[in-house]
Amino acid sequence: MSITVDKGAGVERPPTSRVVHAMHEVTTRPLIAVAVAVVVVACWVIVVVTGFDQDVQFVFATLCSGVTVVMVFVLQHTQQRQQIALQVKLNEIVRALPRADDRLIAVEMSSDGELVDVEQTQLDQRSTLRNETP
Repeated sequence: MSITVDKGAGVERPPTSRVVHAMHEVTTRPLIAVAVAVVVVACWVIVVVTGFDQDVQFVFATLCSGVTVVMVFVLQHTQQRQQIALQVKLNEIVRALPRADDRLIAVEMSSDGELVDVEQTQLDQRSTLRNETP
């Protein structure tokens, strides 16, 4: 799914963020997954052909570890951006609803105790509404 965003509509992201986001866009394409699978199979073949040479295995393992670590950070960065964007949209919806509880805006920043209190209030309100409905 591709979303077009007006680049001039907000604060520009830092270059590192743009690079990581671009990396995510490239690595989530199906063709890249197929290419990586082919490379992995080719590496396995090379390891077998070289008689399970320790140096070849070491290089393969090191590359796999490096790619894994980089992708963990790429995915975490992208998911964090998406979560923040989703939270901003939800906050706007809460603001637009006249009967909404304003404490729900930015509730994710609350302490654990405040979250429990808000959850209990919501449960009590739902219970009251169910009991009042004929």
